[in-house]
Amino acid sequence: MDHTSQGPPGENEKTRQLNQYRETNTGGEMTSDAGLKITNDRWSLRAGKRGPTLFQDSHFYKKQSHLNRERIPEKVVHARGFGVHGIFECTQSMQEYTMADFLKEPGTKTPVFVRFSNFIGNKGSKDTAIDVRGFATKFYTQAGNYDNLALSFPAFVLQDAMKFADFVHAVKQNPTTDVPQATIAHDNAWDYIANNQESAHFIMWLMSGRGRPRSWRMMEGYPINAFRFINGQGRSTFVRFVWKPLLGVHSLGLEEANIIGGVDPDYHRRDLIEAIERGAYPQYNLGVQLIPEEDEFKYDFDLLDATKLWPEEVVPVQIIGRMTLNRLVDNFFAEEEQSSFDPSNLVPGIDFSLDPVLQGRTFAYRDTDYHRLGTGNIESIPINQPVVKVNFNQRDGYSRYRIDADPVHFHNNSLADNTPAEVTPTAGGFTHYPAEVQGAITRERPSEKFGDHFSQARLFWNSMSPPEKHNLIITFNFHVARIKNKKVRQQVVDMFAHVATELATKMAEHVGVNLPQIAPVEVTATSPVLSEANTIFSAATQKVGVLVGEGFEDKEVNEIIGALNQNGVFFDVISERLGPVTGTGGTMLEANQLFVTASPVLYDSLYVIGGQARDQTKFDQDIRHYVNMAYRHFKPIGLATTAERYGKGLKKAAGVVFAMDNLDFETEFMEAVKRQRFWERALEQKTAPEFVGVP
Repeated sequence: MDHTSQGPPGENEKTRQLNQYRETNTGGEMTSDAGLKITNDRWSLRAGKRGPTLFQDSHFYKKQSHLNRERIPEKVVHARGFGVHGIFECTQSMQEYTMADFLKEPGTKTPVFVRFSNFIGNKGSKDTAIDVRGFATKFYTQAGNYDNLALSFPAFVLQDAMKFADFVHAVKQNPTTDVPQATIAHDNAWDYIANNQESAHFIMWLMSGRGRPRSWRMMEGYPINAFRFINGQGRSTFVRFVWKPLLGVHSLGLEEANIIGGVDPDYHRRDLIEAIERGAYPQYNLGVQLIPEEDEFKYDFDLLDATKLWPEEVVPVQIIGRMTLNRLVDNFFAEEEQSSFDPSNLVPGIDFSLDPVLQGRTFAYRDTDYHRLGTGNIESIPINQPVVKVNFNQRDGYSRYRIDADPVHFHNNSLADNTPAEVTPTAGGFTHYPAEVQGAITRERPSEKFGDHFSQARLFWNSMSPPEKHNLIITFNFHVARIKNKKVRQQVVDMFAHVATELATKMAEHVGVNLPQIAPVEVTATSPVLSEANTIFSAATQKVGVLVGEGFEDKEVNEIIGALNQNGVFFDVISERLGPVTGTGGTMLEANQLFVTASPVLYDSLYVIGGQARDQTKFDQDIRHYVNMAYRHFKPIGLATTAERYGKGLKKAAGVVFAMDNLDFETEFMEAVKRQRFWERALEQKTAPEFVGVP
């Protein structure tokens, strides 16, 4: 990973553009927004010291009325989000397939702005809710802005945009009670799912670990729709994009996610901020899956069906570029909250397919932001402005910063020599691919393959490792058991019996309904890339909680702290009080967290040092609580020689590494941190016998 402090080159163009709007008030004299110098910003104007406020107090009026208007409507979906700046570098020329200028030459660098978000919850909800995540990327290319809008799943919940409003209504809060927030663990959501079974594949992803990402830095992104690449000869190739994180794909456990939502609702944004501030810039490879135009109908799935993925074993992913996120916003509202992403923002060389969901998205996003941002001048807002000069005839409206000095604003015209002039395709003008369409006007399923709702849901189930299957069942039970209507619970169980008998049976046993009466379906096909067991594992940026008191053994602790730093591991030093903690030889560690301000679920592993404390009993209880929780969640635990007593009973436990009489402690502990989870511990806990055989 590139950990340089200044970030990669190539982003200066957009940064310089934004810099013209960047100002600070620090050190200046106070004025009104019109430039009037203010003598008193503390007391309102009154008739006498104890008299009523005067209506003529224009300063108070302006100050208060501005505050009243400082919030804009939050997004209906994807309301909770966070955005950062970065750079995309093309690493493989796609000129054979597309005219897109930013994908033509290896080494081409394009500034980007990326927004991560949650779909269900409102703006004030928690980061770790079980949900699909948004992964929207704005490329500021030399041919205009290109918006690539992805989700953390490759399959969508519906096949036609007509149903989108229904799905959103179903998963949001009950319209009578306005609860629950940021979850589908309620009757309306599952009633929709059971009666719109095209959602099966999406729901399998949602109930898996993919619905609880460990970090946005460890999450894939899929634009879900089929697009077209168009090359210089006018040839079309179907394309799907995918973002693959260099740190691999990793998830939180169900219990972890629920607890973190309480102890740190801002967990994901805090994680991203910390990584960028430390110079551990999140990186993602951009991959494409390509299908020639003439092969559109050769697969057992329909390319236009957004509820299906293109299996990588069938349509391989080619890596064509790398994105590095290296700069935080200067102002959340101005940059993140006012950012707008629109799938109809295309560049020459990229075009729509006839996917019914994509066709609806091309309208929905722009219309949403016309309402939310209150203006048709969305692209005039600095964060949304392209880096190239724009010329168009639209005028006026809210947020119109440009002062249009030319008197002619229509086309065709002779007064301005018919400018701004149209641009031919050969000169870089955008043109849609002339796809052939025919048939009667209709409202019906695009093809019979759209009627297959379960084959890829089965593929997903069959590709999961034993721990992943176990966690899927637990997550289904967590949600379905909260459905009050028994009829709906039964419908859900019967629906997912079409996916896997084991899944539906174990659900039925826990949620109080009858066993499904649907014949089992034998599925042997797998897709190994769908399982997190086959992802990239790295110790880099894993977060370790270092539990320490006074009087630790200097040499041993210094070696482990050095190993953490050398491997790019993040860590917090946790003790009974903030400030320096001193070893027997005088080494000092700076405690930056208390046991009470942190929580064991916020750490990927523990390094337990122990030591002396003012309240030794409380100190020991806190350490045992942290150790017990880490063990419960299958996380690595390293025990220093001074902390052996905290590992009583765990001498042979998988992933628990003792320093006592262990010359390889440093190596073994770092390998455990890299591995991240020790699922075989479930056998020791006797909680999940189906984990038998887990490596």
